[in-house]
Amino acid sequence: MSMTHYMELLAVNQPWNLLIFMAVPVILAETVAISELYLLYTRAYDGGVRALNRWAGIIVGVYFTGVFVYLMTNAVIPLTATGGWRGPADVLAVGFYLAGIVPLGGIALLEMGIFAKGRGEHDRMMIHAALVGLFLIVAHVAMIFGMLDPSILMNAVVPGGHGMH
Repeated sequence: MSMTHYMELLAVNQPWNLLIFMAVPVILAETVAISELYLLYTRAYDGGVRALNRWAGIIVGVYFTGVFVYLMTNAVIPLTATGGWRGPADVLAVGFYLAGIVPLGGIALLEMGIFAKGRGEHDRMMIHAALVGLFLIVAHVAMIFGMLDPSILMNAVVPGGHGMH
């Protein structure tokens, strides 16, 4: 059994890679998601929960931008240039993980007033909630493909397992 580069990244250099690439962004994103539910239910957009939500959103967006740039430079580009991908599951896992830049970056831009400035607070929170939902989708798809033995999907896509290596 082999593992995707996604799982390998999280498994090596313990506990640091797990903390840097999984724990920090997920804890911040979950803080945003949980506080989001409270805010949308109560519409208490001026209290401490909103401040926590705002700062966690900015921090996770900026932090994940650094993760994105680092992994594109040190993993995606070299793996693509050398044909080092371990099949479709590997590409999907890493691709969906990195797709988290769209919702997390969007949340940060929204919180910094760069995106959707002319909208009311409730409308901005609705966009915010949609971005949180999108992040949860891409992160979970990345986890599912990331935990898959890449040879299983490669054998299903390419008879005999020949093709992407």
